[in-house]
Amino acid sequence: MKINGTPYRSVWVNEKDGWSVHIFDQTRLPFALDVLQLTTPEQVAHAIKTMQVRGAPLIGAVAAYGLALALRADSSDNALEQQAAMLAATRPTAINLRWAIERMLTHLRPLTPAERVAAAYAEAGRVCDEDAAQNEAIGQHGLELLRTLAAQRGKNDKINILTHCNAGWIATVDWGTALAPIYMAHDEGLNVHVWVDETRPRNQGAALTAWELGSHGVPHTVIADNAGGHLMQHGLVDIVIVGTDRVTRNADVANKIGTYLKALAARDNNVPFWVALPSTTIDWRVADGVHEIPIEERSGTEITHISGRDDNGQISRVQITPDGSKAANPAFDVTPARLVTGLITEKGCCAATPEGLLSLFPEQG
Repeated sequence: MKINGTPYRSVWVNEKDGWSVHIFDQTRLPFALDVLQLTTPEQVAHAIKTMQVRGAPLIGAVAAYGLALALRADSSDNALEQQAAMLAATRPTAINLRWAIERMLTHLRPLTPAERVAAAYAEAGRVCDEDAAQNEAIGQHGLELLRTLAAQRGKNDKINILTHCNAGWIATVDWGTALAPIYMAHDEGLNVHVWVDETRPRNQGAALTAWELGSHGVPHTVIADNAGGHLMQHGLVDIVIVGTDRVTRNADVANKIGTYLKALAARDNNVPFWVALPSTTIDWRVADGVHEIPIEERSGTEITHISGRDDNGQISRVQITPDGSKAANPAFDVTPARLVTGLITEKGCCAATPEGLLSLFPEQG
């Protein structure tokens, strides 16, 4: 995707500065476009934990490169296992992280220590290339849904899409998941408009999704998190498309906290609720999302404090709760499959059922 006309991916390697890994510092967006240079696995782990890098597919890709950085210092068997475990423990909910680390270990364990560094960089690069290709395919399949809506309503009629959190290119290596069909529809000339809910407590919608869409020229409007149901009641939402951090084999969906409430409102108002994901986000080992997916509990300060730009253009952090008030901060919730209209994957769209998933991925049966 492009920023001010220049194409970027969300992670890249610079051979000229010691094969360091570069990412955008997402905690600085939308007010500053800062690039972080990561040279150690500890820096990668810190970036993941603090959400300088976030989004399930991108976390996996950056962690893969983190293992490559680790092997530059020590490529022994013990170091490989220890550094992999350290990186895998940084975020518990998004399954792409574990998937990427396990893929790297499978590829690297049979090799000699002398072979591992070059092989690790090459395999991490393949992880990135495959993610970009998968997300582009997701965009094409999701575009068909929006084309169908346009045909039903008339090409010039506005299609109102509601999304939650950020599932755009900044959350993946390229293209994004939920936003990929929207970019393609916009570029094709369909009259799309996106309702961007703020996504408290970290405001990824207001900060990241709005920045992405604005940079690409996609019409959008930022709304309060709790406005989505009201808009649906008044016929102002034609379709909901969200991303996900983990999908079970029964098609339960773990995503940013608040997704479940959007799905309930969509069901009550007969609004299609679609989830976009690469197959790397499916956890075939888990069936019941509510009881089996670990939900990350993040710091209460994300609730009690908020950052923004003041009238003087300065970025500041302020407290919004009384002294002494406790805050609970579950970072994700699980939307049961019964509330999901369907899944958009790189292999096509399917019903949110075990049978639907297996129709696209029969090798998992």
